[in-house]
Amino acid sequence: MTSNTSGTRAVTAREIQITFDCADPAALAAFWAEALGYRLQDPPGDFRTWDEALDAMGVPPERRNDASAVVDPAGDGPRLFFQRVPEPKQVKNRVHLDVRAAPGLTGDARMAALEAEAERLVEHGASRLQRFEPAPPLGAGHIIMADPEGNEFCLD
Repeated sequence: MTSNTSGTRAVTAREIQITFDCADPAALAAFWAEALGYRLQDPPGDFRTWDEALDAMGVPPERRNDASAVVDPAGDGPRLFFQRVPEPKQVKNRVHLDVRAAPGLTGDARMAALEAEAERLVEHGASRLQRFEPAPPLGAGHIIMADPEGNEFCLD
């Protein structure tokens, strides 16, 4: 927080990270990098590879898939962090991502773009769950999907 000229405290915007609990961080990170046009986060410091960095940190081979992260190449979107947890997903997500796969499109063109993206992501391990047709004036239509570990998201 910062103080403004009236002496009251102003709230500043915060960066966020979205964290996924999962069984296979490397695989889920690869899926979301593909889905969003992100890239795997670079290793720290002057390390050329993550294996070099993890060797230097003393991380044993069996622990090297405990976490992974992907980032927006332009630096605009939030970092996505994937951490291994022992339990499987239990219930429907209470928060989900809306992937804007048809910006500016409406009607049949929008749904065709969403269908094309759904097919592409299924090829990368996603599952198609349900299609919602456009219902003007408020409903533009969307497709509910699940990532390879069952986390729901929408193509919107």
